[in-house]
Amino acid sequence: MPHERNSVNDNKLPLSKMILVCALSLSIGWGIRGNFGHEYGAMIPGALAAMAAVLMAGREDWWRRIAYFAMFGALGWSFGGSMSYMWVIGYTHSGDFPSQVYGFACLFVLGFLWGALGGAGTSLPACLDRERLTSLFAPTIAVFVAWTLQDIVVPRLEQIQSAASRHESFLYWYDTDWIAALLAIVAVLVLAAIRWRVCWGTSFILHMAIGWWAAFLLMVFLVDVAGIEFRMTPPRGDNWVGITGMTAGALIYFVRQRMTALIYAALVAGFFGGFGFATATFLKLVEVKYVPIALSQAFGEGKWETNWHSILEQSYGFLNGIGIAIAMAYLARRLPRTSDEPRLRPWTEVAAVFFVLIAITYVNLVKNISNWVKQNSIPSELYGLSSWAWFNIAYAILAAAVVLLLIRHVRTPLAVIPQSYLGRGQLLCVVFLWWIVIGNVMHAIPPFNDQRLITEGVIHVNAVLCTAFLVLWPRSKELPDRESPTIPARALIGVTLIGLLAFAGTVAVETYGTRAIYGDKFAGYAGKHYRFGPEAKSGKPEKGKPHP
Repeated sequence: MPHERNSVNDNKLPLSKMILVCALSLSIGWGIRGNFGHEYGAMIPGALAAMAAVLMAGREDWWRRIAYFAMFGALGWSFGGSMSYMWVIGYTHSGDFPSQVYGFACLFVLGFLWGALGGAGTSLPACLDRERLTSLFAPTIAVFVAWTLQDIVVPRLEQIQSAASRHESFLYWYDTDWIAALLAIVAVLVLAAIRWRVCWGTSFILHMAIGWWAAFLLMVFLVDVAGIEFRMTPPRGDNWVGITGMTAGALIYFVRQRMTALIYAALVAGFFGGFGFATATFLKLVEVKYVPIALSQAFGEGKWETNWHSILEQSYGFLNGIGIAIAMAYLARRLPRTSDEPRLRPWTEVAAVFFVLIAITYVNLVKNISNWVKQNSIPSELYGLSSWAWFNIAYAILAAAVVLLLIRHVRTPLAVIPQSYLGRGQLLCVVFLWWIVIGNVMHAIPPFNDQRLITEGVIHVNAVLCTAFLVLWPRSKELPDRESPTIPARALIGVTLIGLLAFAGTVAVETYGTRAIYGDKFAGYAGKHYRFGPEAKSGKPEKGKPHP
């Protein structure tokens, strides 16, 4: 009987299926991220990959926490969205050998930083007890409040100054997020003073924010004062240095707390991220050269072009997803059961679901309004109110309904929400997936062309596949019978050595491959940028001189 077979626990984790679902999920999210951009956009793949990994891991204790996984996975992946990387991609296309070596090396570094924080955020709910996990919410909310005030106040200060661009603002400093990093420290310290204590979550955020500042001051500010240039992509911004400090701060805190599992997840996801970013760029260089030729030979002459950068992003997301799957599968076998009893701070469960369904979707989909108005799809004003205001009103009504339903469900379970933790997790994941996929299509429709048919079509097909896989494949597994994590130190050493070898091999092979295809010629399909030689840009980001 099929039902009987499905109900039997199978302790053998289906790693191949887990890899496929996580890779597709992160690929979908990363392809969509390109349309919305930056930190907000990067939360989408983080949430999708975290939920896919949890559902496929087969651990009921993780299923119960799936909203926590989605929230902190989204936050972990979001920070990398502040880093500039388009000039680095341009270096690999340049045809200049030193610039190409440098470009692939820097892509690996950027990918590592992005993936390391993403892996750490994704694995947090698997490694923390209820007390420490829920203690993250109050300081996180305090930081969100500070950043919201920043978004309100800073533009008004710049308007008073009449700055023509952000590069002319008196708050502009090396084109970095120094204000946000400073406000994070202030917010959690104010909260600690009010509560007269420093909780686990406050200390964790302080380590990352102070790490941001330590790296920025040492690697950018003081070095620049000394007259030494230490920039990855001049004249672009230096947020990559701050993210380096955040990553170091997080790893130092994990070492101090003896949280080997979090270090392992960060390293695995980081090295896969580095390999993925460099390799996706190399694959793009191969594709733009040979795919149009192959299609012309197979189907006749025609303009066989598409959005190659979107394909790069989706490929990068796919490779990142493999890293998340491997890291989470390893932890699933070796971490003890998580307990949510006693059920401390139950309000955090509502907050996590609200963050995933409402906050992540809103901060991204609200960007559709400017695109619709620009394309004359909707008027800028309706009945005396801006289209942006109407969108906010509609989303506020939706948000209120979601909150009321969640609160009611906590008190008296709603019939529409499954009783099993697996069913709840599947519902949350599928609803979020299609919410954001449909919102992305709405962003792309005005106007919609043949290139969009390929990129958005791939996202649609992958979303259909993920939906089917996430409903059909997850099975309950026997939980590991242990009281403490079993992550040996040799695992961290092994991952580090393999990652460093992967770094050297990736840079060497992909530089050689690119030059074998293009020689000294500029490959196109990216900016023509040089890091070395007479045509190289230099110097810090300057006020009044915005750069693409």
